[in-house]
Amino acid sequence: MKSMAGQWPAPAVSALRYTFGAIGLAVMVALRHGRAGFVMPRPALQLGRGAAVAVATICFFIGVMVMPLADATAIQFTSPIITALLAPFVLGERTKRATWLATLLAFAGVLVVLRPNLYELGAVALFPIGAAVGMSWLMMFNRKAAGDAPVMVMQFLLALIAAPLLIAAAFVLGRLGIFAIPAPSALVVAKCLGVALFATLGHTLIFAAVERADASIVAPMTYVQLLVAAGLGWLLFGDAPDATGFSGAALIIAGGLLLWRAQRTNVAPEGTPD
Repeated sequence: MKSMAGQWPAPAVSALRYTFGAIGLAVMVALRHGRAGFVMPRPALQLGRGAAVAVATICFFIGVMVMPLADATAIQFTSPIITALLAPFVLGERTKRATWLATLLAFAGVLVVLRPNLYELGAVALFPIGAAVGMSWLMMFNRKAAGDAPVMVMQFLLALIAAPLLIAAAFVLGRLGIFAIPAPSALVVAKCLGVALFATLGHTLIFAAVERADASIVAPMTYVQLLVAAGLGWLLFGDAPDATGFSGAALIIAGGLLLWRAQRTNVAPEGTPD
């Protein structure tokens, strides 16, 4: 995604990425499940899933293009905290003291990471926070939809809803003159296909996880992405993490791990031994 900065607008990239995803998943669903795989359970819930991931995708893609990869990823990882705060209202899961402490730590981390970027980039540095909110809603909607259909079908429905929403968003923003959408180069198309393949795999694994555990437990497990993003940003784009970025990311991770530990303690008596 970051390598496409300046080559094609982020909303257009996200629309093409989900169009590829919808087409590829449709073929896989047809081969594995036949006509039964194209039945949409609880359409309103599927619309919520698609809208959540559409918002998250546009916001994160813009964030990745305009700021260091590690910083954008670190801020987006406030998503588990937002999930835990909203879960009582959406999923009926209780919010405990550990959640509030984790929230304060993560919020402090966001302020540390954003402080220089707000000055240099302006409000666009807040896009990863929008991505975090979108992903938290997707996590919760996934939990509510667990068991409605096989994992592959659920991922197809996600892409099927998100693709037209993203195409519409790109069209409207283009018509408003916010950016131009020229014909993409072959390299951009190939990169969008690569993003579709890897992102679809990632979303499939996340959905499979939330079928087996509470959303607030699954979400912190994805923190390995932050380490990978920091390494790739440094290796490929020369975005060496500085002390400020490390400090903010550490606070965000500390909040997420505190939340994860509290949730594990709560479910341990009912679970199976490690």
